[in-house]
Amino acid sequence: MKLADLDIIITAPPAPGWGGRYWIIPKVTTDTGVVGYGECYASSVGPEAMKAVITDVFARHMAGENPENIELMFRRVYSSGFTQRPDLTVIGAWSGLEMACWDILGKDRDRPVHALIGGRTNDRIRAYTYLYPRPTHALPDFWSSPDMAAEVALDMVDQGYTAVKFDPAGPYTIRGGHMPSMHDLSLSVEFCKQIRAAVADRADLLFGTHGQFSTGGAIRLGQAIAPYSPLWYEEPIPPDNVAEMAKVAGAVPIPIATGERLTTKAEFASVLRSGAATILQPALGRSGGIWETKKIAAMAEVYNAQIAPHLYAGPVEWAANIQLAASIPNILMAETIETPFHMALIKNSLTVEGGYIPVPTAPGLGIDFDEDLARAHPYTGDGLHLQMQEDAIGYHGVNSFAGGAPVKA
Repeated sequence: MKLADLDIIITAPPAPGWGGRYWIIPKVTTDTGVVGYGECYASSVGPEAMKAVITDVFARHMAGENPENIELMFRRVYSSGFTQRPDLTVIGAWSGLEMACWDILGKDRDRPVHALIGGRTNDRIRAYTYLYPRPTHALPDFWSSPDMAAEVALDMVDQGYTAVKFDPAGPYTIRGGHMPSMHDLSLSVEFCKQIRAAVADRADLLFGTHGQFSTGGAIRLGQAIAPYSPLWYEEPIPPDNVAEMAKVAGAVPIPIATGERLTTKAEFASVLRSGAATILQPALGRSGGIWETKKIAAMAEVYNAQIAPHLYAGPVEWAANIQLAASIPNILMAETIETPFHMALIKNSLTVEGGYIPVPTAPGLGIDFDEDLARAHPYTGDGLHLQMQEDAIGYHGVNSFAGGAPVKA
């Protein structure tokens, strides 16, 4: 069996668009007719440029190869052009293609992917959810409203979720770390206070920041919200300076989580060695795929760190996250997005039941991907999957964060 053909589907979730403006889905077919799907996460170039990168990576390093030879193909990609160092765009392309290879291998052998990478350690995976607005909540008011956030948190806990994530401290900007305003500090504390009051001890609070603070600013904010016992403080400073993140970890009594923007074991190893974080959040569509992230999880075991796969993407990456999570002993939880489009795109072949994701037993990634539905929603915009604010934050009022990159209604 050899890898023969590649097609790339760019699909755009309908409004409100939780999960980003578009999802990049490579479809790989073997010479024996087996089809595998993957997903490339949040490329830093536009979708058409990313399609060209994916096509080049496949043609140069994978076409005609046995899909079993994951390690060989990874070494080709990682070394391409005399690099042998992490490259977000190239490894992002590889990550989606690698998922498709595992999907092919599982389908060819009539086994789920987790059975091929060490077997099942967990029968179900603890899920967490971001706090998205109710249909009745006004936008953009929701993003600065502790009352509305607490209402949604209680809704999610009543559905069975035992962890909820929110990020009220303002938008991420291209300007690097900044000092939070007093308005943003006070609002963050009020969010934690009201959500904790609403859910009591029924759920963990997961505080996100998108890497937007200076070291001193992150310490100030972390100390301010610490009385509400968040389970984690996510990416408190920009992800490229692990030594400074380690200073935050040493000064704040909340576990630090990071990893959404990191790629390959090389970058995650630096985080572990420095003590910058004890919770790693690889996005499998960027981190190097399933096999590379399995290695990252093994490294984390040595440092007594846990894995919480990140998801701000489509359901194919979610499926890969769950296959990995099923096979590792140090899984903490996995992010989940339950929009109608996410679920319809995989024909409800993954579910969340009482706050947990049952590990699928179907072959490959365990999903039934609706290719026709994906193609019926092409991306026609000109934005990136996620975009950062260019303007600096202000200090005369709350700096509202608009919830990622929702599609315009």
